[in-house]
Amino acid sequence: MSSQTWASRFLQQVRGVNPFDGDCLPSRVSLFGFGRPTLPFPHLWNYKDPIKIFQTFYWDVDKETGSGKHNRYIYVAGLPPVLLTREPAVIKAVLSATGEKPGQFDRDTSPTAGIARATGEDSLLYSNGAIWRRQKRMSAEPFSRSNLFQPEKFHGFEQTFRKTVAKRIDALRARQQATGERTVRIALEPEIKVVMLEMLVNNFFGGSVAYEELRDRYVPSIVLLIDHMISDTVAPTSLALYDMFTGRNAILKQKRADFEALTDIALAGRAEGLGLWSQFKSDATNDALRSNIRVFLAGAMEATTSFAAWALSHLAHAPEIQEQIYQEVKDMNVYDPDNLASAVTLNRVLEETLRLTPALYFLPRRATVDTWIETADHRKMFMPKGTHLRLDVWHANRCEEFWGKEVTGYPADTFAPARWEFLAKKGITSKDMLHFGFGHGPRFCPGRYLGLLEVGLVVGAVVKVFKFKAVTERTLAKSGVSTKPADAVMVDLELRT
Repeated sequence: MSSQTWASRFLQQVRGVNPFDGDCLPSRVSLFGFGRPTLPFPHLWNYKDPIKIFQTFYWDVDKETGSGKHNRYIYVAGLPPVLLTREPAVIKAVLSATGEKPGQFDRDTSPTAGIARATGEDSLLYSNGAIWRRQKRMSAEPFSRSNLFQPEKFHGFEQTFRKTVAKRIDALRARQQATGERTVRIALEPEIKVVMLEMLVNNFFGGSVAYEELRDRYVPSIVLLIDHMISDTVAPTSLALYDMFTGRNAILKQKRADFEALTDIALAGRAEGLGLWSQFKSDATNDALRSNIRVFLAGAMEATTSFAAWALSHLAHAPEIQEQIYQEVKDMNVYDPDNLASAVTLNRVLEETLRLTPALYFLPRRATVDTWIETADHRKMFMPKGTHLRLDVWHANRCEEFWGKEVTGYPADTFAPARWEFLAKKGITSKDMLHFGFGHGPRFCPGRYLGLLEVGLVVGAVVKVFKFKAVTERTLAKSGVSTKPADAVMVDLELRT
């Protein structure tokens, strides 16, 4: 097959011809239908619930067979097709074939257009090609496991992290004690946001910003800007008119100024080698780094908040697992790699959280030329040039066929850290059973090891001091740039005695 023009694509669509080919042939999703969760594309009334949009692709999919149950596409108006896949083998094949070589995939930038307008187009998140390679080289060393966990470097870094978390836990303890009640009802997610931003700004970048200023000024500014980035991606023209007529432009101007001020603070430590700036080797100017710093501040706060919030939310529904973690961390005063590795239950909770409720719930790619992919079991799929791919990690990890009882010992849609013990006994590790919690392939998340360290520390510290129980029987998900518990991790918090 060869690349198609608008006219040939339109004719193919009218005739109902499948533009894909091969052993993993996807099936077509009807644009309209009754009883579905929503329409299978974003619009002004559903764009804040992308997981529901993805769910629509699999509505009534049982009538399909083979790969058609897991690989679905829409094709309309002469535009290139949009392929949504929840098949892990296909997701892995696409992620592994991401790059600049002929036949490889670029990151599809359309879902992050609003982010680029707010943070810059030359960031590690948004850019492709030579710009992305340069950004990756600059970030590789500071974020690497070998650098973060070198003993002579790690202990001082870990101590500052631990002190930051300890102060916040002490404040939470004091607030609980002041009530005079055995338990206090509290939403943990807002607390987590500030802790995560504090660790990034003060510990990682060597800044010195008061907790209260982070809580009252910088976190609200970033949260509002992230919400604006999402809206600006889906409906930029409508949003611009809305902002103008409602006077919100003035508010956005102030929030952007706050974001720039925080970026200046993060960059200020570079000249003195504060925090982990001492590990950053580059002759790039501060101006050349601004986009990445903005993305890092907003994105890392958002992603690590999602990760920690979900872990605590799951544990709030599982007091027996809380108790197992408590036994592992009650005497732990240093969260070094060896100690963290010895906390088996805690690590299984983190893996299971990344599987069931990943912050990065989908990964976007685009076929730059007519492309064939091949899965590890030697099945092939042809994708025409211009195809927009949505690698649906959220539903891949909840599909019974891939992660269910027959494969992992537990139902796919339940939180079960013990499934990792079941898999280990079969000789299967998280490297074999990819949950894509940090992506995969050349564009995997560079902050993987930092994120695991931060979240492991926060979750371990909370469990060490408190017992906590979910207020609601079931916690739903909300999604935007990342996913989070819809109830903001509302719990009844009780001090351990």
